[in-house]
Amino acid sequence: MPDPAMGAVASPVPASSASGGFARRARRHPSFVAGALLVSLLVGMALLSLVWSPYPPAEIDIPNKLAPPSAVHWLGTDSLGRDIASQILVGARNSIAVGVIAVGIGVLFGVALGALAAARGGWVDEVVMRAADFTFAFPALLSAIMLTAIYGPGLVTSIVAIGIFNVPVFARVTRASARAVWAREYVLAARAAGKGAWRITLDHVLPNIASVLIVQATIQFAIAILAEAALSDLGLGTQPPQPSWGRMLNEAQVQMFQAPLLAVWPGLAIALAVLGLNLLGDGLRDLLDPKLARAR
Repeated sequence: MPDPAMGAVASPVPASSASGGFARRARRHPSFVAGALLVSLLVGMALLSLVWSPYPPAEIDIPNKLAPPSAVHWLGTDSLGRDIASQILVGARNSIAVGVIAVGIGVLFGVALGALAAARGGWVDEVVMRAADFTFAFPALLSAIMLTAIYGPGLVTSIVAIGIFNVPVFARVTRASARAVWAREYVLAARAAGKGAWRITLDHVLPNIASVLIVQATIQFAIAILAEAALSDLGLGTQPPQPSWGRMLNEAQVQMFQAPLLAVWPGLAIALAVLGLNLLGDGLRDLLDPKLARAR
Protein backbone atom coordinates (compact mmCIF):
# COMPACT_ATOMS: atom_id res chain seq x y z
CA MET A 1 0.00 0.00 0.00
CA PRO A 2 1.67 3.26 -1.07
CA ASP A 3 2.19 5.90 1.55
CA PRO A 4 1.76 9.67 0.88
CA ALA A 5 5.25 10.29 2.24
CA MET A 6 6.76 8.05 -0.43
CA GLY A 7 5.86 10.29 -3.34
CA ALA A 8 9.52 10.78 -4.25
CA VAL A 9 10.04 7.06 -4.54
CA ALA A 10 6.96 5.94 -6.47
CA SER A 11 4.51 7.97 -8.50
CA PRO A 12 0.94 7.92 -7.18
CA VAL A 13 -1.50 5.55 -8.84
CA PRO A 14 -5.12 6.68 -9.37
CA ALA A 15 -7.53 4.92 -7.03
CA SER A 16 -9.75 3.74 -9.90
CA SER A 17 -6.75 2.23 -11.73
CA ALA A 18 -5.49 0.51 -8.56
CA SER A 19 -8.91 -0.94 -7.74
CA GLY A 20 -9.40 -2.07 -11.32
CA GLY A 21 -6.00 -3.77 -11.34
CA PHE A 22 -6.77 -5.52 -8.07
CA ALA A 23 -10.12 -6.75 -9.44
CA ARG A 24 -8.48 -8.12 -12.58
CA ARG A 25 -5.78 -9.92 -10.62
CA ALA A 26 -8.34 -11.25 -8.13
CA ARG A 27 -10.44 -12.80 -10.92
CA ARG A 28 -7.36 -14.63 -12.21
CA HIS A 29 -6.30 -15.92 -8.79
CA PRO A 30 -7.78 -19.43 -8.27
CA SER A 31 -7.33 -19.53 -4.48
CA PHE A 32 -8.97 -16.14 -4.02
CA VAL A 33 -11.90 -17.02 -6.30
CA ALA A 34 -12.50 -20.41 -4.65
CA GLY A 35 -12.19 -18.94 -1.16
CA ALA A 36 -14.48 -16.02 -1.98
CA LEU A 37 -17.13 -18.40 -3.33
CA LEU A 38 -17.03 -20.63 -0.25
CA VAL A 39 -17.08 -17.67 2.14
CA SER A 40 -19.95 -16.13 0.16
CA LEU A 41 -21.83 -19.42 0.53
CA LEU A 42 -21.24 -19.35 4.30
CA VAL A 43 -22.41 -15.74 4.59
CA GLY A 44 -25.38 -16.47 2.32
CA MET A 45 -26.46 -19.37 4.54
CA ALA A 46 -26.25 -17.16 7.63
CA LEU A 47 -28.24 -14.35 6.01
CA LEU A 48 -30.85 -16.77 4.70
CA SER A 49 -31.32 -18.25 8.18
CA LEU A 50 -32.30 -14.79 9.47
CA VAL A 51 -35.44 -14.77 7.33
CA TRP A 52 -36.14 -18.40 6.42
CA SER A 53 -35.35 -22.00 7.21
CA PRO A 54 -37.15 -25.19 6.08
CA TYR A 55 -38.32 -25.88 9.64
CA PRO A 56 -37.80 -24.31 13.05
CA PRO A 57 -34.34 -25.69 13.96
CA ALA A 58 -35.38 -26.74 17.48
CA GLU A 59 -38.70 -28.32 16.45
CA ILE A 60 -38.88 -31.94 17.68
CA ASP A 61 -40.68 -34.55 15.56
CA ILE A 62 -40.15 -37.94 17.18
CA PRO A 63 -42.19 -39.97 14.63
CA ASN A 64 -39.80 -38.79 11.89
CA LYS A 65 -36.54 -39.20 13.79
CA LEU A 66 -33.45 -40.37 11.88
CA ALA A 67 -35.25 -39.89 8.57
CA PRO A 68 -32.96 -40.13 5.50
CA PRO A 69 -32.58 -37.19 3.10
CA SER A 70 -35.75 -36.62 1.12
CA ALA A 71 -37.84 -33.92 -0.51
CA VAL A 72 -39.44 -33.26 2.89
CA HIS A 73 -36.21 -33.13 4.90
CA TRP A 74 -33.39 -32.30 2.46
CA LEU A 75 -30.58 -33.56 4.72
CA GLY A 76 -32.68 -35.84 6.91
CA THR A 77 -33.47 -35.53 10.63
CA ASP A 78 -31.59 -36.28 13.83
CA SER A 79 -32.44 -38.55 16.76
CA LEU A 80 -35.12 -36.11 17.95
CA GLY A 81 -36.63 -35.51 14.53
CA ARG A 82 -35.10 -32.05 14.12
CA ASP A 83 -34.43 -30.97 10.54
CA ILE A 84 -30.68 -31.13 9.77
CA ALA A 85 -30.78 -28.56 6.97
CA SER A 86 -32.39 -25.99 9.27
CA GLN A 87 -29.78 -26.61 11.96
CA ILE A 88 -26.95 -26.26 9.43
CA LEU A 89 -28.33 -22.91 8.23
CA VAL A 90 -28.76 -21.46 11.72
CA GLY A 91 -25.45 -22.97 12.84
CA ALA A 92 -23.71 -20.95 10.12
CA ARG A 93 -25.08 -17.77 11.70
CA ASN A 94 -23.69 -18.73 15.10
CA SER A 95 -20.29 -19.64 13.63
CA ILE A 96 -20.03 -16.28 11.85
CA ALA A 97 -21.09 -14.43 15.00
CA VAL A 98 -18.40 -16.17 17.04
CA GLY A 99 -15.76 -15.53 14.38
CA VAL A 100 -16.59 -11.85 13.87
CA ILE A 101 -16.76 -10.96 17.57
CA ALA A 102 -13.77 -13.07 18.64
CA VAL A 103 -11.59 -11.73 15.82
CA GLY A 104 -12.88 -8.23 16.55
CA ILE A 105 -11.70 -8.56 20.15
CA GLY A 106 -8.30 -9.72 18.95
CA VAL A 107 -7.98 -6.87 16.44
CA LEU A 108 -9.18 -4.19 18.86
CA PHE A 109 -6.86 -5.04 21.73
CA GLY A 110 -4.07 -6.89 19.91
CA VAL A 111 -3.44 -4.20 17.28
CA ALA A 112 -3.47 -1.47 19.93
CA LEU A 113 -0.97 -3.33 22.11
CA GLY A 114 1.26 -4.28 19.18
CA ALA A 115 1.30 -0.71 17.87
CA LEU A 116 2.09 0.57 21.36
CA ALA A 117 4.99 -1.86 21.72
CA ALA A 118 6.43 -0.90 18.32
CA ALA A 119 6.00 2.84 18.89
CA ARG A 120 7.41 3.02 22.42
CA GLY A 121 9.96 0.20 22.49
CA GLY A 122 12.06 -0.33 25.59
CA TRP A 123 10.35 -1.57 28.71
CA VAL A 124 6.87 -1.02 27.22
CA ASP A 125 7.72 -3.39 24.36
CA GLU A 126 9.11 -5.93 26.82
CA VAL A 127 6.04 -5.82 29.08
CA VAL A 128 3.59 -6.19 26.17
CA MET A 129 5.48 -9.11 24.65
CA ARG A 130 5.89 -10.93 27.96
CA ALA A 131 2.17 -10.47 28.60
CA ALA A 132 1.52 -11.96 25.16
CA ASP A 133 3.75 -14.94 26.01
CA PHE A 134 1.82 -15.44 29.25
CA THR A 135 -1.53 -15.34 27.42
CA PHE A 136 -0.29 -17.94 24.93
CA ALA A 137 -0.03 -20.35 27.87
CA PHE A 138 -3.86 -20.32 28.04
CA PRO A 139 -5.27 -21.50 24.68
CA ALA A 140 -8.93 -21.05 23.86
CA LEU A 141 -9.92 -24.46 25.21
CA LEU A 142 -8.20 -23.98 28.56
CA SER A 143 -9.55 -20.43 28.86
CA ALA A 144 -13.06 -21.70 28.11
CA ILE A 145 -12.77 -24.36 30.82
CA MET A 146 -11.69 -21.75 33.37
CA LEU A 147 -14.43 -19.31 32.36
CA THR A 148 -17.02 -22.11 32.36
CA ALA A 149 -16.09 -22.99 35.93
CA ILE A 150 -16.81 -19.37 36.92
CA TYR A 151 -19.66 -18.24 34.67
CA GLY A 152 -21.04 -21.47 33.21
CA PRO A 153 -20.96 -22.75 29.62
CA GLY A 154 -22.44 -20.76 26.76
CA LEU A 155 -21.85 -18.90 23.53
CA VAL A 156 -20.55 -15.79 25.31
CA THR A 157 -17.99 -17.87 27.19
CA SER A 158 -16.73 -19.31 23.90
CA ILE A 159 -16.47 -15.88 22.30
CA VAL A 160 -14.54 -14.41 25.22
CA ALA A 161 -12.16 -17.38 25.42
CA ILE A 162 -11.41 -17.34 21.68
CA GLY A 163 -11.12 -13.54 21.71
CA ILE A 164 -8.55 -13.64 24.54
CA PHE A 165 -6.53 -16.17 22.54
CA ASN A 166 -6.59 -13.86 19.49
CA VAL A 167 -5.22 -10.81 21.34
CA PRO A 168 -1.55 -11.95 21.59
CA VAL A 169 -1.67 -13.25 18.00
CA PHE A 170 -2.57 -9.83 16.62
CA ALA A 171 -0.25 -8.09 19.08
CA ARG A 172 2.75 -10.06 17.80
CA VAL A 173 1.84 -9.67 14.12
CA THR A 174 1.24 -5.93 14.55
CA ARG A 175 4.48 -5.37 16.47
CA ALA A 176 6.63 -7.26 13.95
CA SER A 177 5.08 -5.52 10.94
CA ALA A 178 5.07 -2.09 12.59
CA ARG A 179 8.74 -2.30 13.61
CA ALA A 180 9.65 -2.89 9.96
CA VAL A 181 7.69 0.24 8.95
CA TRP A 182 9.26 2.32 11.74
CA ALA A 183 12.67 1.66 10.17
CA ARG A 184 11.64 3.09 6.78
CA GLU A 185 13.03 6.39 5.55
CA TYR A 186 9.71 8.20 5.26
CA VAL A 187 8.93 7.45 8.91
CA LEU A 188 12.32 8.80 9.93
CA ALA A 189 11.55 11.92 7.86
CA ALA A 190 8.19 12.28 9.59
CA ARG A 191 9.88 12.07 13.00
CA ALA A 192 12.43 14.67 11.93
CA ALA A 193 9.54 16.92 10.88
CA GLY A 194 8.20 16.82 14.43
CA LYS A 195 5.39 14.28 14.15
CA GLY A 196 4.58 12.42 17.35
CA ALA A 197 4.67 8.65 17.74
CA TRP A 198 0.90 8.19 17.66
CA ARG A 199 0.47 10.50 14.69
CA ILE A 200 3.06 8.50 12.77
CA THR A 201 1.34 5.28 13.82
CA LEU A 202 -2.04 6.47 12.52
CA ASP A 203 -0.78 8.18 9.36
CA HIS A 204 2.00 5.85 8.23
CA VAL A 205 2.31 2.61 10.22
CA LEU A 206 -1.24 1.26 10.38
CA PRO A 207 -2.10 2.00 6.71
CA ASN A 208 1.03 0.15 5.60
CA ILE A 209 0.39 -2.96 7.71
CA ALA A 210 -3.37 -3.12 7.06
CA SER A 211 -2.95 -5.81 4.39
CA VAL A 212 -1.03 -8.04 6.82
CA LEU A 213 -3.74 -7.62 9.45
CA ILE A 214 -6.51 -8.41 6.95
CA VAL A 215 -4.85 -11.67 5.96
CA GLN A 216 -4.27 -12.59 9.62
CA ALA A 217 -7.92 -11.83 10.40
CA THR A 218 -9.13 -14.34 7.80
CA ILE A 219 -6.84 -17.00 9.25
CA GLN A 220 -7.99 -16.30 12.81
CA PHE A 221 -11.61 -16.35 11.63
CA ALA A 222 -11.14 -19.93 10.43
CA ILE A 223 -9.44 -20.86 13.71
CA ALA A 224 -12.33 -19.29 15.65
CA ILE A 225 -14.87 -21.45 13.79
CA LEU A 226 -12.85 -24.56 14.57
CA ALA A 227 -12.42 -23.55 18.21
CA GLU A 228 -16.15 -22.86 18.64
CA ALA A 229 -16.99 -26.24 17.12
CA ALA A 230 -14.53 -27.97 19.44
CA LEU A 231 -15.88 -26.17 22.51
CA SER A 232 -19.48 -26.97 21.55
CA ASP A 233 -18.51 -30.59 20.95
CA LEU A 234 -17.22 -30.69 24.54
CA GLY A 235 -20.36 -29.02 25.87
CA LEU A 236 -18.61 -25.74 26.73
CA GLY A 237 -19.89 -23.69 23.79
CA THR A 238 -23.31 -23.04 22.32
CA GLN A 239 -26.01 -24.59 24.49
CA PRO A 240 -29.34 -26.17 23.45
CA PRO A 241 -31.67 -25.28 21.88
CA GLN A 242 -29.36 -23.05 19.80
CA PRO A 243 -27.99 -25.06 16.86
CA SER A 244 -24.22 -25.47 16.64
CA TRP A 245 -22.16 -27.46 14.18
CA GLY A 246 -19.90 -28.69 16.97
CA ARG A 247 -22.77 -29.86 19.15
CA MET A 248 -24.34 -31.58 16.13
CA LEU A 249 -21.12 -33.58 15.80
CA ASN A 250 -21.26 -34.46 19.48
CA GLU A 251 -24.86 -35.66 19.23
CA ALA A 252 -24.07 -37.64 16.06
CA GLN A 253 -21.50 -39.80 17.87
CA VAL A 254 -24.22 -41.83 19.53
CA GLN A 255 -25.85 -42.62 16.18
CA MET A 256 -22.59 -43.05 14.21
CA PHE A 257 -23.37 -46.57 12.96
CA GLN A 258 -27.14 -46.17 12.71
CA ALA A 259 -27.12 -42.80 10.88
CA PRO A 260 -23.58 -41.82 9.81
CA LEU A 261 -24.85 -38.87 7.74
CA LEU A 262 -25.61 -37.03 10.98
CA ALA A 263 -21.87 -36.48 11.38
CA VAL A 264 -21.18 -35.88 7.68
CA TRP A 265 -23.29 -32.72 7.24
CA PRO A 266 -21.94 -30.59 10.12
CA GLY A 267 -18.42 -31.91 9.51
CA LEU A 268 -18.67 -30.94 5.84
CA ALA A 269 -19.99 -27.49 6.77
CA ILE A 270 -17.05 -26.88 9.15
CA ALA A 271 -14.53 -28.18 6.62
CA LEU A 272 -15.85 -26.02 3.77
CA ALA A 273 -16.04 -22.89 5.95
CA VAL A 274 -12.46 -23.30 7.19
CA LEU A 275 -11.20 -24.22 3.72
CA GLY A 276 -12.88 -21.16 2.21
CA LEU A 277 -11.40 -18.79 4.77
CA ASN A 278 -7.92 -20.28 4.40
CA LEU A 279 -8.08 -20.05 0.60
CA LEU A 280 -9.34 -16.48 0.88
CA GLY A 281 -6.49 -15.62 3.22
CA ASP A 282 -3.91 -17.17 0.88
CA GLY A 283 -5.38 -15.28 -2.06
CA LEU A 284 -5.42 -11.97 -0.21
CA ARG A 285 -1.82 -12.49 0.90
CA ASP A 286 -0.73 -12.91 -2.71
CA LEU A 287 -2.88 -10.06 -4.04
CA LEU A 288 -1.91 -7.56 -1.35
CA ASP A 289 1.82 -8.32 -1.47
CA PRO A 290 3.34 -5.50 -3.59
CA LYS A 291 6.08 -7.73 -5.01
CA LEU A 292 3.65 -10.44 -6.10
CA ALA A 293 1.24 -7.77 -7.37
CA ARG A 294 3.90 -6.39 -9.70
CA ALA A 295 4.80 -9.91 -10.82
CA ARG A 296 1.22 -10.51 -11.86
